[in-house]
Amino acid sequence: MNSCIYPGSFDPVTNGHLDIIERAASIFDNVVVAVLNNPNKKAFFSVEERIELLRKTTVDFPNIEIDCFSGLLIDFVKRKDINVIIKGLRAVSDFEYEFQMALMNKKLSPKVETMFMMTSSKYSYISSSIIKEVATLNGCINGLVPKVVEEALFNKIK
Repeated sequence: MNSCIYPGSFDPVTNGHLDIIERAASIFDNVVVAVLNNPNKKAFFSVEERIELLRKTTVDFPNIEIDCFSGLLIDFVKRKDINVIIKGLRAVSDFEYEFQMALMNKKLSPKVETMFMMTSSKYSYISSSIIKEVATLNGCINGLVPKVVEEALFNKIK
């Protein structure tokens, strides 16, 4: 089976993330969307909430699996016995960090490849951090996140 892992914090999932998920799902038989559980980072949504939002927003994709991990991504990749990591890029600044991570992952597990996908230009300025900031200040995030995510954000802010 042709599989890949698309890791991230997804706090929250945005239309940019979904763009990458949809395109990866058209290339790979199975896409594992892996939610990072980082106890050292203060998340807006719990891991369980992020998983639930991802499940709701990817329900139309039968070849998507939602999972979570903590620790090193490469350890999770090995446990899943998958050799491809998908990383979404918005700008050159993303590439520098992701390139460094890809090289470290290659050092830790030489058989694992990292593939970079550019997000659609209409989502290139979107990040989860910006979405949370705008929502917290009661700004309009319509069209930047799925409706279910928009509702969850504003409910959590209240």
